[in-house]
Amino acid sequence: MNKPPTRSSKAAPSYSIGLDYGTESARALLVDTRTGEELATCVFPYPTGTRGVILSKDPNLARQNPADYLLAAEFLLRRTLAIAKKNIKGFTPAQIVGIGVDTTGSTPLPIDANGRALGMIPKFAKDPAAMAWLWKDHTSTGEAREITEMAREHRPRMIARCGNTYSSEWFFSKVLHCARTSPKAFASAHLWVECADWIPAVLTGTEHPDKLQIGVCAAGHKAMFAHDWQGYPDAEFLSMLDPGLGALRARLRDRALTIDQSVGGLSTEWAERTGLPAGVPIAAGAFDAHLGAIGSGIEPGTLVKIMGTSTCDIAVAPHPDRFPEIPGLCGIVDGSVLPKMLGFEAGQSAVGDIFNWFVDVMKPRGGTHEALSKEAAKIAPGASGLLALDWNNGNRTVLVDQLLTGLLVGQTLYTTPAEVYRALIEATAFGALTIINRFEEFGVKIDRIINCGGIAEKNPLVMQVYADVTNRTMHVSRSAQTCALGAAIAGAVVGGAHSSVAQAQRAMTGVKSKPYKPNPKAHAIYAELYPLYRALHDAFGTSAPATLHHVMKRLIEIRTRTRM
Repeated sequence: MNKPPTRSSKAAPSYSIGLDYGTESARALLVDTRTGEELATCVFPYPTGTRGVILSKDPNLARQNPADYLLAAEFLLRRTLAIAKKNIKGFTPAQIVGIGVDTTGSTPLPIDANGRALGMIPKFAKDPAAMAWLWKDHTSTGEAREITEMAREHRPRMIARCGNTYSSEWFFSKVLHCARTSPKAFASAHLWVECADWIPAVLTGTEHPDKLQIGVCAAGHKAMFAHDWQGYPDAEFLSMLDPGLGALRARLRDRALTIDQSVGGLSTEWAERTGLPAGVPIAAGAFDAHLGAIGSGIEPGTLVKIMGTSTCDIAVAPHPDRFPEIPGLCGIVDGSVLPKMLGFEAGQSAVGDIFNWFVDVMKPRGGTHEALSKEAAKIAPGASGLLALDWNNGNRTVLVDQLLTGLLVGQTLYTTPAEVYRALIEATAFGALTIINRFEEFGVKIDRIINCGGIAEKNPLVMQVYADVTNRTMHVSRSAQTCALGAAIAGAVVGGAHSSVAQAQRAMTGVKSKPYKPNPKAHAIYAELYPLYRALHDAFGTSAPATLHHVMKRLIEIRTRTRM
């Protein structure tokens, strides 16, 4: 592993904090702004629900308690300061120059006229509709289709910016579903706010709807926001979907900030609750994946893969003469990642979740990730005769269809758990290659790939399979906490430790010294398997006519040859 640069004795020490709100827990990371050295970290598991998620009999429902976010902020900031005081000689809270915040998304929540989360009001405390609608809540697939069809007919320019298909994972589909299914909660909501915007607002005392500021990351990628058309979709269009949405438009913001801009200073209340000085600058919030890309050192030509329960793929590019449109992407947004550059988002709705499903639900023999990975590594590409589709939680890119499901082809009476486990890994790698190809088909060149997140850190087999399938070297970020590091970089910039995000990245990020390089022999087999994956992908995921009679026989042919 690359070591962080040696700390300079010339500059006075200054630190920033990244608050990283994930699916099951939140994390804080204290970072030296001069070097990126990570000096203190702690985690707060959300106490509400199952592993922090409110579930129901509907498998598509996934909500979170907004009160958990505030409990997390107080605990994490106090605990991080305590660790820093213990471990860093001469440390004082006054050396904290800024704080950044990242969250999952789209995770919108309804708030009242004072900015208070509806779920924190006693009469709504047990109403899932009043909670934060977590990114993986898929209850609004019907509304997403309706928004897509309406936008294609009446606002094609807007829908083109987000891949020409609106998702059930996004802002307006969730708000519309609440209006249709929970009118009491919808009528009581003065405004809907992304979690990424609400937390910084609370910390700065600006959560009142008249003071609230939003980040362009969440608004642009999930809510069709663009300064080109004065912010969110217009009231006329939203009223076509529901009069309540049209009325909501007047209360939504028309200006959005990039992560190098501050929403304000830490309020006196939160200074007292945390032990930090009042007035510490708080950066505009953004999504975890986008700040994970920042923490991985993203720049033009680099694709960052944030690999966890799902995967987000982030790229950036300078402004072209003509704004690009790429079907199936989760948005092309000005300034959503690096300020003054276009930010591109794609991803897969399940990656780690697929591996966890196989281990935790199917409970195969030898059923740990470590044991299955060890056995799967012994299996040559193509030798299992299996081929899978990675759609166990729908398809985020390039089909943008949450009503798709997983598939495993080629099983026999001799198929082993390790073979299935490897096939699932390969399926996610084929899905990743499909996304890379989509980027390059539309002119976004990918010269380098950096991976981050738990899977990249912990599973060498996954990284090697990805290298072999894509025929590209897989680098791994030096930091194991790139989302929190990216948030800390935003905090460092708004706090004045660096003049720009790019300058902060040069000082605070890096990659591990040992990359995963593709094996030519393995890639040759995967080059035969990928067209079969695409045949399944197109047959089950699109309306294009397809013939699949050859798939099983080709799998057997490849299996026989690779086992000889």
